[in-house]
Amino acid sequence: MSSGDTLSPQALANLKLYKYSSVDKSFISNYVLRYYWNACVKLLPMWLAANMVTLLGFFLIIANVMLLQVTIPDLVGPGPVWVYWSFAFALWGYSTMDNIDGKQARRTGTSSPLGELFDHGIDSLNCTLASLLETAAMGFGPTHIGAFTAMVPVLPMFFSTWETYHTHTLYLGVFNGPTEGLIIATSIMAISGYYGPQVWQTPVSDLIGLENIFGDLSWREGWVPLLLIAFFTAHLPACVYHVVNARRAANLPVLPVFLEWTSMLIFCGSCLAWLGSPHSNLLKDNHLVLWCLTMSFVFGRLTTKIILCHLTRQPFPFFSVMLVPLIGGAVLAQGPSFELWSAWSPTTEFRYLQGYFVFAVVAYFTWAVRVINAICKVLEINCLTIKKRKVDADEADKGKKEIENETPAANGELRRSTRKKA
Repeated sequence: MSSGDTLSPQALANLKLYKYSSVDKSFISNYVLRYYWNACVKLLPMWLAANMVTLLGFFLIIANVMLLQVTIPDLVGPGPVWVYWSFAFALWGYSTMDNIDGKQARRTGTSSPLGELFDHGIDSLNCTLASLLETAAMGFGPTHIGAFTAMVPVLPMFFSTWETYHTHTLYLGVFNGPTEGLIIATSIMAISGYYGPQVWQTPVSDLIGLENIFGDLSWREGWVPLLLIAFFTAHLPACVYHVVNARRAANLPVLPVFLEWTSMLIFCGSCLAWLGSPHSNLLKDNHLVLWCLTMSFVFGRLTTKIILCHLTRQPFPFFSVMLVPLIGGAVLAQGPSFELWSAWSPTTEFRYLQGYFVFAVVAYFTWAVRVINAICKVLEINCLTIKKRKVDADEADKGKKEIENETPAANGELRRSTRKKA
C-alpha cells in the first residue's frame, strides 16, 4: 500500500518524537479572538476530551447540511430567515470549537499527536460541507458557480497541508482562511439571513461606488475571480516560498516536491472534467449535496494521509485509491464528447455517484478507525474520552497557566508545544 495506508512499528514510534509548531500572524486572532477563545474554553468541563470538542463543532455543520436539504433543497431559496442564521451560528460554532480544542487538551493534560491528526482531519472533511452552506446562502444553487464555491476551499487546505509536511510548521498569515476567511463566510450567511440571498445579485458599485470601474458587476459575478485571485496571488505563492526555503535549508532538491501535487491535480482535473462535461446531469438534476458529501470523504482521506505521514515521518503519499472512481466518473462523462461511447443516462450517473459515496464512506472510516486505534494503542490514550491516569496533573496545571499567560504571536513568533491534543 502507499504511504499513509499502513503504519509500521517504526512509523508509530516516530509519533513520540513529534513536536507541534505553528506561526499565526493574524491580528484578529492574536489581539481579539484570543481572549474570546480563552473565555470559551473555561466553560468546558474538565472531563470533556479535546477530540470530542472538535467533533461537536463538526456535528454543527453536519446538522446544518441536513437542515439545508430539508429547507432549501434547490440551494437557491430564499429559505426561511432563521435557516441562514443557523448556518452562520454553525460555522462560527465550528470555528470556535476548532480553536479551543487544543486549549482544552492543555487544560486537561491530554496533549498528543493524535490531536493534530484528528483536528486537521476534521478540517479536511469540513472543507466542502461548510462551503456548501455558503453556496445556498448566496443562492448559487446546483450550478457550476455553486459547485466551485463548495469545492474551492480544498485548494488552500491541500497546499497548507503540503507546506506543513515539508516545513513542519503550520503557517497562518496576516489574512488566513481559518480566521479571516471563516469570519467572511459567517458574515455572508448572516447578511443573507438579514437581507435574503438575493442581496448578492446587487451591483458592487451600489455599495462601494466606483461605477466606472465595476459597472454592473454583481457580487455573484465577481465571486469566482475574487477567490481565484486571492488563492493564486497570496496563498499558493506563500506555501511554495516556505517549502522552497525549507528544502534549501535542508540541502534537499526542490523540483521533486512539485510532483507531490499529482494527487491534487488529479482530484481537481477529474472534478472539472466530470461536472463540466455537457453529458453530465449531476448539477442539472440537483445532486450537488451528494457530490459534496462524497468529495468530503475523498478529499478528507487525501489530506489526512499527508498529515499522518508528516506525524510519523513517512514518505509523501502520491495517490489515494479513493481517487479511482472519481477518475472513472470523469472518463465516463467525457467519453461521449470523443464519440467513444454513448452518454450515460441521468439515472445511471446518479447510481454511480451513490455507489461512489458508499465506497468513500466505508473506505474512509475503515482506514480512519484502523489508524486511530493503532495510535491510541502506542500512545496509551483514548480518542474521544480522557483516560484516567495517575500523573499529568503537573502537565494540566502547566497548560492552564499557558492559556492564562498566552502572548500574542502576531510578530511571527514560533510557538511550540510537545504535542497538540489527544
